[in-house]
Amino acid sequence: MKLFRSTMAATALSLGAAAAGLAQQSPAPKPGEPITFQDAIGIALKENVAVKQAANAAALSDATVSQQKLQLLPDLRLSVSGSDNVGRNFSQTEGAMLNQQTQALSSGLSSSITLFDGGKMRAAIRSAQSSADASEQDLARAKQTAVFTVASDYVALSNAQEQLRVQQENLAAQKAQLTLIQKFVSAGSRPISDQYQQEAVVASAKLAVAQASRTVELAKVDLIQVLQLDPARSYDFAAPTLQASGTAPAYDLDSLIARAYAQRSDLDAQQARAVAASQDVKAAKSAKLPTISVTGSYSSAYSSASDLSLSNQLDQRRGGSVGIGISIPLFDRGAASVAEQKAQLAEENARLALDNQKQQIGLDVRRAYLDQASAREQLAAAEAQLAAATQSVTMTQQRYQAGAATLVEVTQARAQQVQAASAVATAKNNLVLQQTVMAYYTGDLDPATAKLGG
Repeated sequence: MKLFRSTMAATALSLGAAAAGLAQQSPAPKPGEPITFQDAIGIALKENVAVKQAANAAALSDATVSQQKLQLLPDLRLSVSGSDNVGRNFSQTEGAMLNQQTQALSSGLSSSITLFDGGKMRAAIRSAQSSADASEQDLARAKQTAVFTVASDYVALSNAQEQLRVQQENLAAQKAQLTLIQKFVSAGSRPISDQYQQEAVVASAKLAVAQASRTVELAKVDLIQVLQLDPARSYDFAAPTLQASGTAPAYDLDSLIARAYAQRSDLDAQQARAVAASQDVKAAKSAKLPTISVTGSYSSAYSSASDLSLSNQLDQRRGGSVGIGISIPLFDRGAASVAEQKAQLAEENARLALDNQKQQIGLDVRRAYLDQASAREQLAAAEAQLAAATQSVTMTQQRYQAGAATLVEVTQARAQQVQAASAVATAKNNLVLQQTVMAYYTGDLDPATAKLGG
């Protein structure tokens, strides 16, 4: 069922072999140690609330299956009752009415088993099993979602760090430009207004660095949230080196959608729920059929009013019975018909939900396919823009030093270069993110082996 898995090997999100310890889930991070991407996945699979809830739901569904299967076994009941009786009885010895107190004890075992119920219990077992299968698929998808969220947040952190680097480089360049202008002003070759203007540019660059630093810290907050870490502690996240390639495999949309239909665990979960709903319809229909059951009992009793000993009374008063009962529903005020109608409507809703889920998966894959193609084009355009802007800065600075250009032209050229460098960083991270999205939407994202980078 895992079609075309090899085509994902060349993407930036490689789903190759990872450390075996990842599958065992990483422990909580130690103070001072950076949290790697693999560590974060292990923590998320262990601490993520959605994953825990899905695991609890799966365990609950398994318990329901066991409960339904036990309904096929006969039951066994032990009943023991005792009484202390007080009354007046005529005594032939005394020739008078006397107060008399007696004690009585009775005990018995009884059992029953259903031989035929129209297939109701069998349908209930199959329905519970299908629901359990759906819960297991939900758990698998919850793990994929947790890994996808961690990957997305790490890409966001990487992008924020790249933007900070761009702004820091711009600040360093602007400071160097200010030093050069100060020399020109001291030599009298440039007006003092150029120095004031460049000082304002440097101040603006410092503000941009501060804002970029804040964005990096906010990206770390998002990771702290998804990993359910202590908000009061400080953490260092070792963002992986993302290797986005503009020459990613040329995907075929039809094969991508087919692979998603074959691998998406949430689609399998919805299919299992549709099967469970159909079994619920069968169980509801069986309520109109007769029920055949076998019952058996064995009992004995003791009374202090008798002169016989306890063992003799229990031996003489023992007895048992075996019977077969047939229950035929004649009139139940329409309860069975209403239950069947409700089950049929629930089945129809499950089928509609399945169709809608399949449609949504196809649309998600289509969007991811288009977004990835666009991301490659955006990266190529941003790199070309950066190359042109860098050349423009070099030429404009040379012209400014020769007195053939104004400081405004230098500032504008530098701003275009910073904008282009920021666009390249964003495009690279966006391409990696889209490759992550593609793996998530096609169901290729394996929590046990996921890695960022090529």
